Amino acid sequence: MPEPSEEQLSYRLITGPDTREFCERISTALAEGYVLHGGPAATFNGTSVIVAQAVVLPAAVASADAAVASAVDELEGYDDEEAFEGHA
Repeated sequence: MPEPSEEQLSYRLITGPDTREFCERISTALAEGYVLHGGPAATFNGTSVIVAQAVVLPAAVASADAAVASAVDELEGYDDEEAFEGHA
């Protein structure tokens, strides 16, 4: 899995009117290696539909998953009674 370059952000929220241009922006992000993160959101501003789609780089997700797994492993090593001694 390639690491993100300095130009690429790990997370992007792409927003805009629900047009072909918006879909092209999402398609370009996918071609650059981003993956969709969650479903799209849509709202109406009184004139047009505005949409949003989050995209992430897979390396960023893997890195975050590894950090969470490491934190969970550390927490599993604590003795609950000692960790909260003196707390209600």
